[in-house]
Amino acid sequence: MDLPLPPRPSVEALLAASTKRTRTAFPEFAPGVSVLEEPASQRMKLSSKYQSEYAAVQVLPSAAAPQPSRQKQIPGAPAPPVSATSAAAPKAGQLALTAPPSADGAASTKASSNALAVIPAPTTAQGKTNPNALIRLGETRTTPVPQWHAPWKLMRVVSGHTGWVRSIAVDVSNEWFVTGGGDRLIKLWDLASGRLRLTLTGHISAIRGLAVSERSPYLFSAGEDKMLKCWDLETNKVIRHYHGHLSGIYSLALHPTLDIMASGGRDSTIRLWDIRTKHQIHVMTGHNSTVSSILMQGAEYQLITGSNDATVKLWDIRMNKCKGTLTHHKKSVRALAMHPTESTFVSGSPDNIKQWALAKEDPQAEFPACRFVQNFSGHQGIVNCLAANDDGVLFSGGDNGSMHFWDWRTGYNFQSDFSKVQPGSLESEAGIFAATFDRSGSRLITCEADKTIKVWRKDERATPETHPLQWKPELKRTRY
Repeated sequence: MDLPLPPRPSVEALLAASTKRTRTAFPEFAPGVSVLEEPASQRMKLSSKYQSEYAAVQVLPSAAAPQPSRQKQIPGAPAPPVSATSAAAPKAGQLALTAPPSADGAASTKASSNALAVIPAPTTAQGKTNPNALIRLGETRTTPVPQWHAPWKLMRVVSGHTGWVRSIAVDVSNEWFVTGGGDRLIKLWDLASGRLRLTLTGHISAIRGLAVSERSPYLFSAGEDKMLKCWDLETNKVIRHYHGHLSGIYSLALHPTLDIMASGGRDSTIRLWDIRTKHQIHVMTGHNSTVSSILMQGAEYQLITGSNDATVKLWDIRMNKCKGTLTHHKKSVRALAMHPTESTFVSGSPDNIKQWALAKEDPQAEFPACRFVQNFSGHQGIVNCLAANDDGVLFSGGDNGSMHFWDWRTGYNFQSDFSKVQPGSLESEAGIFAATFDRSGSRLITCEADKTIKVWRKDERATPETHPLQWKPELKRTRY
């Protein structure tokens, strides 16, 4: 059965439609003819669209409202006249998406089509605001200028290990430091001369963590052999063993004021120990991979850990609970460093080095909140170690031997270099595994893959004229 065909349009209707399309496509050839055949309906359509889509944002919040510019009034001078344009301008807190109402309804309808052109002028008034807050259009963000730091140069190369040097710690007296490596040996060195003082043996695998007690003559060592030892430096013997880890121990930290020690390893746990009784206080679980770095604070009952699962966790050591998890990193976090005098710390990962601030938003809060500050961008490679001193210098060492020195306050990289291997070593053995500043902050000690320990210090001859700042402010600022 054949369906009936629809009726064909007349020739007049086809000509009218073709003429309308032609006028729309080529308006310059018909200047006297309006493109829109129905101007009143189009204006009504635009007005309805503005009202339905932008009615919720016609009034801005007080924080984002532009402040009126303040002009000084001279005493005795007449007030400036108020023009009709300024009288009809929208208020400072109102978003000018619709024109002000008028007595004539037709005029109001006609003005609504040009409502988007009425925009208040931006103000340049500056105030003390949050550095991470949004900035209104027309305003600028003040970028702090980095502090000048003298460049660092190599002072001494110490050789003695027969394997990779993986860990380091400096004594509180600042007279000697201790290192441990893949040769399963713990060596004590004189900081002033670089001579070997003592060698301790007892581990059966690489030593990955060292810590010197500030309150007693004890040295603590952790290795990949799952052994955690306490050495008495008066007798040079092991006096305590701490058993509990199920795999290799990769990180170790002591509490500055309490007899508490924390260790983390490949079993993805953090274990809190009582130093005197060898009792295991807590077993903190929550990471999904190796715990590679630990920080402990003396002012707060807080523990900060970084793991290869790309997260940084903040723990309450009293309640054995995780108080926060930072998921900003995209790759494994192998290094953490705390500022000696500030409540700020940094976390190192191959994607970025991120700076965090710890502060109590509520004075009655028991636990400080962690806030992201800024990124230290530019270190290409795996960041194995971080170290900071009192002068505001941050050092980062990479797996490829790269060395970067940063200004702590602004994140400016004022020096970049590559560590040179000792003669007889391969170029691939230029990795830096551990680093720390001495107690004075004037010397930097790095442990490297070419089995050497390098001591760095500031260039005393450098001045701001010989080594000027090559700094350019960045217009953008990342939020995470």
